[in-house]
Amino acid sequence: MRTALTIAGSDSSGGAGIQADIKTMTANGVFAMSAITALTAQNTTGVTGIMEVSPEFLKEQMDCIFTDIRPDAVKIGMVSSADLIRAIAEKLKEYNAENIVVDPVMVATSGAKLISDDAIDTLKEVLLPMADILTPNVPESEVLSGMEVKTEDDMVKAAEKISKDYHCAVLLKGGHQLNDANDLLYRNGSHKWFKGRRIDNPNTHGTGCTLSSAIASNLAKGFGMEESVERAKSYISGALGAMLDLGKGSGPMNHAFAITGEYVCGAEKKESGVR
Repeated sequence: MRTALTIAGSDSSGGAGIQADIKTMTANGVFAMSAITALTAQNTTGVTGIMEVSPEFLKEQMDCIFTDIRPDAVKIGMVSSADLIRAIAEKLKEYNAENIVVDPVMVATSGAKLISDDAIDTLKEVLLPMADILTPNVPESEVLSGMEVKTEDDMVKAAEKISKDYHCAVLLKGGHQLNDANDLLYRNGSHKWFKGRRIDNPNTHGTGCTLSSAIASNLAKGFGMEESVERAKSYISGALGAMLDLGKGSGPMNHAFAITGEYVCGAEKKESGVR
């Protein structure tokens, strides 16, 4: 079995972060491991508290993973401090990690900045150049490119600049701001659009985490970059299309929508003999 490591924060409500990553990786057929950067107290209505781990403890987690069950791919989510970013980069370099997917979580969809300018500078300097692919949304692409992104042509220009600056592939997520679910992959001097089907589901908590983890899972299994993105987008469409409705706010997707079998069904189906 192929393996994947997620380096991110814990979401106590299970819809995003480490929990979403592990669910996604499991559903996509790889063995999931985690190095936790922070604990959060949150649910579908918001975050009430964050407690970071120390850089030393984060490095210890990564040492334990890489020296025992080496990951075939690594996904990195939100890391809010410069010291933690440096710790991650140090260990990825030490162990010559492969198939690195970075979801550069810096700006919320609302436009609110999620990490400090110092942490953003460190992210740009030491971590992003190590990535095989970055998965920014539109606001994050504006931070990374220094450009305004208002149109599809802007997306192409921004992705090109980011790709050249950090020498990696870039999947720029259009989201609902520009063109519904259409994402742009830029790599090796050319680009490709991945058209997504518009799903009328308000419960989208953890979509960025899920997409980047699905890409990492497919890279771990040996798929090429384009096919990994295509498979990941198909998976997230299925998870959204399952129309799970939990919580009082923007709820999670159903990461297990395609999992069936004896150990999935509820008591009412087992009594009727349905599996």
